[in-house]
Amino acid sequence: MLDPDRFLDEVAARDAGIEPPEFDIAELDTNGESHTAAVAALEGINARARVLIADEYAGIAEVLRDAAACPDPWVGPDPTLDPAWLDPQGRSTAAVRAERRDIAVRAAAMDLAVRLGMSENMIRTRAANAETLQTRCPKIWAAFRSGRIVAQNAATAAAQAATLPARAKDAWATFDEQLEKSAQTLVPGKFRVRARVVRERVHPEHIDDRHKRAMDERNVWFQPEADGMASLTVFGAADKVLATYRYVDAHARHLRAQDGEERTLAQLRADAALDCFAAGISAEAEADTSKSPAWRSRAAVAMTVPALTLLNEGDEPATLDGYGPIDTETARRLAGEASSWVRILTHPVTGTVLDVDRTTYQVPNALRRWLGVRDQVCAGPGCTRSARDCDIDHRLDWQYGGKTADTNLSPLCEQHHVIKTKSKWVLYRDDITGAKWWVTPTSLTLPVEPPPF
Repeated sequence: MLDPDRFLDEVAARDAGIEPPEFDIAELDTNGESHTAAVAALEGINARARVLIADEYAGIAEVLRDAAACPDPWVGPDPTLDPAWLDPQGRSTAAVRAERRDIAVRAAAMDLAVRLGMSENMIRTRAANAETLQTRCPKIWAAFRSGRIVAQNAATAAAQAATLPARAKDAWATFDEQLEKSAQTLVPGKFRVRARVVRERVHPEHIDDRHKRAMDERNVWFQPEADGMASLTVFGAADKVLATYRYVDAHARHLRAQDGEERTLAQLRADAALDCFAAGISAEAEADTSKSPAWRSRAAVAMTVPALTLLNEGDEPATLDGYGPIDTETARRLAGEASSWVRILTHPVTGTVLDVDRTTYQVPNALRRWLGVRDQVCAGPGCTRSARDCDIDHRLDWQYGGKTADTNLSPLCEQHHVIKTKSKWVLYRDDITGAKWWVTPTSLTLPVEPPPF
């Protein structure tokens, strides 16, 4: 006989103030009972995990709310409280205080990100989802906090509810009511469809008006992947994106039907899409007989060359600026197409830079390129934005005597540059070893790991 206590509804028991008993699945005999008991145990574990995730959402939101309400621990004392204060930029008191709140929230999110091992974007997203569910979907939020809804469905509901107009409280209530049950029963894939349909039904604005606004958000994202691969994501008008996909799919299927074709349909779709891009660029370049604009010119290659490889006695991989290690064939092709070079010679054991070729650009540009090769990405904690897309920050501010030298410069993306300049986050550097580290407003020390991390 199975012990009925092992199959208690853990969520119901916990709601009633009863802690379900603990037991060891490994003690059960392999007679069929193990599966039943394991399922019951895993369901309990899953319910507890859901509750903990919901608690984490609530805790993150509380920290960021507190930072907005009391910015001083994150950005220092409020200068606007001084009767003699005047803003150097001529801003109003309200504008300065609003900026302080914003920077405090961002500084707090950075602190949570490094402490919880998450990205800053995930921290901000979870806080926003918690706020949205608390204010717009209280029924879904209550079910999430009690462990009856998986985190994916809670996030989906929050993302859809956040797109409803701020004043459409009736739409919020209807959305919450219609999705409360399905959020508990549908798997994430089907719930995403359901939530999107319900959102469309309850939205008070016509889709034509919403589409015009959404078109302003169209974009393309590049994402490096493993093994010399990458992804390209396009967000745009549905008709154009779908038409493009169908064209690529039809072209791939046509090629698949040819004799001797061995590529899979998935491979053919990828090849067809990239060929279309390449063909369009080539055709436009041939049609333009004038001087090619900067975006159409061939890329300058920054190559890091270990000394042994330079002597044909090593096989260290080449590094593509803005991506990372690439295969030898691709490196050779890019080298043949490159219009200019920056040569970096490194020590074969320590990796210390031995020589930098600065003949390609004027000194400021060459120094910036050297910093991009040395640091590769933003020096902000956890940030992977390419150094070439970052500001070059004076670690010790220029107005306080900081030099424009590689020992005092680091790439920082716009977001981390602002945090470093206007919050209590501080970036330090050891002048002897070159090691850098951050100290957070909560006194946590974070080393800046040199690439490749």
